Amino acid sequence: MPSIDAERMRAWVQAVAASYGRRVGSIAYIFVDDEEILRVNRQFLQHDYYTDIITFDDSQGAVICGDLFISLDTVRSNAEGLGVPYEQEMYRVIIHGILHLCGVNDKGPGEREIMEAAENRALVMFNEH
Repeated sequence: MPSIDAERMRAWVQAVAASYGRRVGSIAYIFVDDEEILRVNRQFLQHDYYTDIITFDDSQGAVICGDLFISLDTVRSNAEGLGVPYEQEMYRVIIHGILHLCGVNDKGPGEREIMEAAENRALVMFNEH
């Protein structure tokens, strides 16, 4: 597990959600290994590959709620591959899931670039909290 400043992260997540006109409800952060994320991916999404995060959205109107399954193994290998600190990559992955709950997508044409820009804006906000 990376060291995460829970209070700082909570304020940051609330600020990011507010920037999308949303409020934060119940969000579960479920930290797993690669084998568990693969099992969840296969069972619920019929995807047969590893990933860093799977977001299950239970949001109700302007209140974001959901479960974020995060693979610690993939976050670590991504951090190493990108040459960034493990904690920095963990915050990026967490906010990726939060952005999904706020309605930002990354699967359609041009959406990946929109998501990356939103992640970068959110990470700048993190430094303000």
